[in-house]
Amino acid sequence: MQSPGLWTLAWRRLRTDRVAMGALAVVLGFLLMVLLSSAGLVAADWEEEVAVNYAPPSFVGADAATRALAAAQLPRETPPNAFDPLAQELAELKARVRAGHPPVEKATTLPFGADKWGHDIVKKTIKGGETSIVVGLVAAFVAVALGTLFGALSGFYGGVVDDLFNWFYSIFTSIPSILMILTVAAVLQQKGVMTIVLILGLTGWTGPYRLMRAEYIKHKAREYVMAADAIGASSARRMFGHILPNVSHVALVQMSILVVGFIKAEVILSFLGFGVPVGVVSWGSMLNEAQNELILGKWWQLAAAAGAMALLVTAFSLFADALRDALDPKLK
Repeated sequence: MQSPGLWTLAWRRLRTDRVAMGALAVVLGFLLMVLLSSAGLVAADWEEEVAVNYAPPSFVGADAATRALAAAQLPRETPPNAFDPLAQELAELKARVRAGHPPVEKATTLPFGADKWGHDIVKKTIKGGETSIVVGLVAAFVAVALGTLFGALSGFYGGVVDDLFNWFYSIFTSIPSILMILTVAAVLQQKGVMTIVLILGLTGWTGPYRLMRAEYIKHKAREYVMAADAIGASSARRMFGHILPNVSHVALVQMSILVVGFIKAEVILSFLGFGVPVGVVSWGSMLNEAQNELILGKWWQLAAAAGAMALLVTAFSLFADALRDALDPKLK
């Protein structure tokens, strides 16, 4: 009877951890939300004006405060003046404004109200989550791929190659990560989702590199790699065909940890103005808008964006910790 492999044992341990499974359910829920939003099935109309400016949270239709805001924003009726030559034109203009103003009845259910343009905060949060989560996932994949490649070359070959990569590693780690991110962002200057991915991916490879280098140094001297060398396997095949499958769990755990850090980094970049361009919404851009709204007492956009980010980051962190424990060989 064949003994269970590493991943089978890890899944068995994860299934017994209720916190890990709950965190996994939350993470999968967010990923499903991203897929539905990308396909246009959810929050596709997030830019539609469904309420008055800064409509407060409402669960059962437009409340008195929303109606008061709507009344204040509509043109006031003035008594007709027979001697005013522009009276007819002004009446027609007011009628057009009233016809084009979003009716209050459309804002039937706004759990987190509306922003200054009358956009539904819930739909805006979903669309912003799509940007932030995609940035976190893709940037983490880029960082782990670079760290794995550099760590494999450095740990497997050693010598001058190892010294070269260690020199690059020392340069990147000698500068605080947030300063490195802001420096690269200032150099690139061009705003965009792909730019943020490159910024985070090119500055976040050091952690995976350090761990993968140590794993390759350890595994290259083991019997199965030496046997592959004896039968004529090339260096590339030994690195990526034999060693990499046995250290892939380290890369996976590193990716799950980096996703959390990169989502927070995207929020910081967008908050400081280095993130997504105008017209693209993310959790960071929502928080940037919310800082001015707080002065006016409008707290609901801040609560929605910060709450969604906190929920995802907490769930991802709990799952990453549980996955790391489940893949720990000492716990077999």
